[in-house]
Amino acid sequence: MVANAGGKKLSSLPFPAIVGQEELKRVLLATASNDELDGALVVGEKGTAKSTAVRALVDLLPEQRVVADCPYGCSPNDVDLQCEECRRRDPDELPVETRSVPLVTLPLGATRDRIVGTLSIEDALAGDADFDPGLLARANRGILYVDEVNLLDDHLVDVLLDAAASGINTVERDGISVSHPADVTLIGTMNPEEGDLRPQLRDRFALQATVEGCREIDDRVEIIDRALEGEGSNDPASKTEYADDVEALRRDLIAARDRLPSVDLPAEFKAEIASICLEAGVDGHRGDVATARTALSLAALDGRETVIESDVREAVTYALPHRLRSTPFEDEPDLDDVLEDRFDESLADEGEGDGGSNGDDETSGDEDGQTKSDSGAGECDYEKHRDDGTDGDSDDSIDGSGSDSDGFGSDSSSGDDGNGSGSKRQSEDGGRPTSASQSSASVGDGGGDDSSRRESDESHDDTEDETARPVVPGQQRAGIGEARPPNLEPPAADRSERTISGSRANVEPSVDNRGARVRTEPASEDGPIDAAASVRSAAARGESRVRTDDLRQSVRTGKTSVTIVFTVDASASMRPAMRTAKGVVLELLRDSYERRDQVAFVTFAGEEAEVLLPPTDSVSLAARHLKELPSGDRTPLPAGLETSRRVLERADTDTAVVVLVTDGRANVADGSPTADTRAAARALAKRGARVIVVDAGGDSRAGLSELVARETEGELVDLSALSAETIRDAADRATTDANR
Repeated sequence: MVANAGGKKLSSLPFPAIVGQEELKRVLLATASNDELDGALVVGEKGTAKSTAVRALVDLLPEQRVVADCPYGCSPNDVDLQCEECRRRDPDELPVETRSVPLVTLPLGATRDRIVGTLSIEDALAGDADFDPGLLARANRGILYVDEVNLLDDHLVDVLLDAAASGINTVERDGISVSHPADVTLIGTMNPEEGDLRPQLRDRFALQATVEGCREIDDRVEIIDRALEGEGSNDPASKTEYADDVEALRRDLIAARDRLPSVDLPAEFKAEIASICLEAGVDGHRGDVATARTALSLAALDGRETVIESDVREAVTYALPHRLRSTPFEDEPDLDDVLEDRFDESLADEGEGDGGSNGDDETSGDEDGQTKSDSGAGECDYEKHRDDGTDGDSDDSIDGSGSDSDGFGSDSSSGDDGNGSGSKRQSEDGGRPTSASQSSASVGDGGGDDSSRRESDESHDDTEDETARPVVPGQQRAGIGEARPPNLEPPAADRSERTISGSRANVEPSVDNRGARVRTEPASEDGPIDAAASVRSAAARGESRVRTDDLRQSVRTGKTSVTIVFTVDASASMRPAMRTAKGVVLELLRDSYERRDQVAFVTFAGEEAEVLLPPTDSVSLAARHLKELPSGDRTPLPAGLETSRRVLERADTDTAVVVLVTDGRANVADGSPTADTRAAARALAKRGARVIVVDAGGDSRAGLSELVARETEGELVDLSALSAETIRDAADRATTDANR
């Protein structure tokens, strides 16, 4: 994607050339047609044209009038949306030009300074304190596009939340204080397998589109053809071939924007929207408002001046799915069921009262070419429940022998907080969001045992229809029963005395930390000097020479997450230990949902080790992967240790905890089981992970558990002492050590 002088970014594929993905296209067009829809989230697997579609959208956007010499692209006509400099000038003397709506990409590795702006180093060296605008300034009155938004660092998410809440970016650092308009539309793309999105940011996207790869052979062949057409060319898929289609879409979009103010939303549909949101358990009122605005936009796009039922149905499928309340181990409410119940009742009532006029409206909507997301329209076969994209996931029950279901639903409870629409406030760089928009989707402590919920979840698990995980040679399915945390006494350190307040992301920024810089402060006598910030501080005084009192030091974030790798002996004799380990994983996943920790799960049995769950903070993904565990008749302990080491290397994490659950009776190795286990343990120790060896054999001296603990300088505990609390404490200690 290349940016031209006007800030317009050219996509690699025209919008009409994208095969299928009708829901994605519809959501992007709705967002572009209504400035009040403040963002769109595109969720889907890799390689499904998410980024391509967003980048192609720029060719359809209408041009806008801007103040030519304003770095923020202020509107010459709207004083309320102008920066201070434009307000001070005579409106009749403002130079005006027409530009394309900016589409600015926020790189995943962007720094806070790059996003919010800072003093220009070049000017500061000359003694001038000039503000260098950041990406928020460039994206003002346009689109800020964040690819892999779920991987964005928390301190950058805070910046986006501030700007989205207030529409203003305020920078107060390095001796300067600057505020400028930052009225941006957020468009983010993400692959849910790579991690969840913070609820506060998710709620900032008005709409969500869910995409999948095309399932029809003809469509996939067409995708290949269009990709090959553009090989070796800067003009893929022959842009001239689609020029007429692009121009037609552009005209339709401009017409929809012009038509939007005159589109009417009947009172009965407003009540229907409110009722649906209430019945679906949507927190706050953003969902109601977003659904109403989306229905208006869809009607405008289809050339109508009155919203009809099909508009509302389609709007609900875009505006509500990402707002539905659910706990990490329970399915969210079925929106299709809610829609079917609500509109079936509506049609029945109106059919008795006025002859079914609403049904006529729906027919009219179909004649108008309305694309309904629940109708299966489009070139791709969109499935309601997507697989996780890996070989070897399963939601099936463990086996057909009548063993207890291994579902996760019994131990979680919802604790979501309400979220009002809130009022916009001015943001301040370096601070945490405090507006009412910052909702939280907290997870209950699971202290009670809701038997009816468990029975319901078990029944659901038994009816799941996913492909079972293949079993490697020497393994079989293990009916390990229901996984619940063991009822154990807590360790000596009382939980109430711990300093962690529920989220390791709350580690206080400090000059001693090694994370991203969040602000600067006057340098201490023995602290590290931030040269660039010191030069800017001098420039703020109008000087080019740095004095002692200009010296600044960086305040950085601390390590906010830990990768926890469970390495579990899955030999046949370990079923009770597997049940206990899985119960602890449930507790940790519940906690990691808040702490942003990553959890991985490795099993070893038969002839080799297997990564059942790569490092992830996606609770739903973990729940699918860990529904069942393989079992074998042999114990390849060295393979389990080596696989855990490789998992940590690929995760590239500075802070890690390995929890090895085994009886220590290794009997599979390339050479001597004892020698190979010692070598694998030493290799793991070099990775710097904190290791907890859980001896499930009852006598560590009879196996190799004690050897592994000694070689890794780890902690050896009995199975009875294994608890989520033990692992949390180890993770906290590892975090503290990493930040020293």
